Amino acid sequence: MAKILMITGDFTEDYETMVPFQCLMAVGHKVDAVCPDKAAGDTVKTAIHDFEGDQTYTEKPGHNFALNADFNATDPASYDALVIPGGRAPEYLRLNEDVLTMIRHFFDAGKPVAAICHGAQLLTAAGVLEGRTCSAYPACAPEVTAAGGSFADIEVTDAVTDGNLVTAPAWPAHPAWLAQFIALLDA
Repeated sequence: MAKILMITGDFTEDYETMVPFQCLMAVGHKVDAVCPDKAAGDTVKTAIHDFEGDQTYTEKPGHNFALNADFNATDPASYDALVIPGGRAPEYLRLNEDVLTMIRHFFDAGKPVAAICHGAQLLTAAGVLEGRTCSAYPACAPEVTAAGGSFADIEVTDAVTDGNLVTAPAWPAHPAWLAQFIALLDA
């Protein structure tokens, strides 16, 4: 089974962190969740983003999510794949050059990458979307396009795979997003 790195941070989307973390472990993969400036056993706060008929999502406090690995001891070369949850965390994680270097490693090595919702902000900041198709939360479409990517405007329950990259608009796409990612892991 694969060894998967998940890069997360405070106010990551609760479902987009917990569900893939637990699902991928349930099917036998090892998942290490890390956050800059935090160690194994530390927690990050999550947020629950919901779609309640407003112009954008609403936000409520989520659970505290316990990290199980140390960011500073993380060697991306020792991982087979990468998961990038959405939420507000990518907004500030994209300013961390160590995070961007880790992301670039997975693309340079052609390893599977799964990003959802605002996770696309990390992909754009890492400069890995040139010529690629990427879905994300619709408000990230201008960033995807500005980074040279093609924004996939798909249903909130769908996902899209472009080579080693699987992306989706938000947590309602978990079944499609995780199925496509697992297919890449099993290939």
